[in-house]
Amino acid sequence: MIALISLFIASFLAPEVSAVIGTDFNCTSYNGTSFVYTPAAVACSNVISDSSCAVIYAAANTLYPAAGNDAQRSYACYTTATATPAALVTDMKAAAIANCPKTCGYCCQTDAYNCRNADFPRLNCATVTLSQCNSPAWRTIIAQDCPASCGFCLTGGCVDAVTNCGNDLSICRTVGMESFVNTYCQKTCNRCPSSTTFASSGTVTTTVTSTCTSYIADSSTNCAAWSRNGFCTNTFYTLAQRRARCATTCRLC
Repeated sequence: MIALISLFIASFLAPEVSAVIGTDFNCTSYNGTSFVYTPAAVACSNVISDSSCAVIYAAANTLYPAAGNDAQRSYACYTTATATPAALVTDMKAAAIANCPKTCGYCCQTDAYNCRNADFPRLNCATVTLSQCNSPAWRTIIAQDCPASCGFCLTGGCVDAVTNCGNDLSICRTVGMESFVNTYCQKTCNRCPSSTTFASSGTVTTTVTSTCTSYIADSSTNCAAWSRNGFCTNTFYTLAQRRARCATTCRLC
């Protein structure tokens, strides 16, 4: 009886082990009950091997971050502490993002994922799936409207519609393949009409290369806003449509 009472007291006084996300809530969202990881938290790949990351960043409570769960990050991902509450150590977090972002649930803070999506996207960026990220039907639209959902932040709004263009670079110069290349391999074959860079700060900088010295006037007063949302590089609209409405803003001859 005494032993049982002692065990109860010891368990009562023992520090509580937290099984939920704490200290750093980046790459999470509140589901009405608790903070859980967003799909973008684990959408990337680790820079070093997954097995190495598992050793360096051993799971705090057997589970690793995954979309929709609230597994506590390994303390080593963000702090020198061994229990919560813990102070965030920025250098440790930076190292985790640079080497093992998926294991630590920090993909959304890598350069490829850390940018602003379009204000008025043609699809719901929060519901973009991995299959859409790799789909010829969706990739170019996602790169322009939802770059943070698929890790397209560094592509300048232009990606190959198919993922294997880089397997054979000779396709860029093959006679008879021009139409295919211009449609499906714009990034690899340097056929992007312009480039839009989404910076991590959330700003959008558009750089357009052209030989024109003058342009016809914009016919719409909305061109500046449309340009920020990707209109100038959006292949959903034809070149003629973009030129007719926003030739000056989009720098289209």
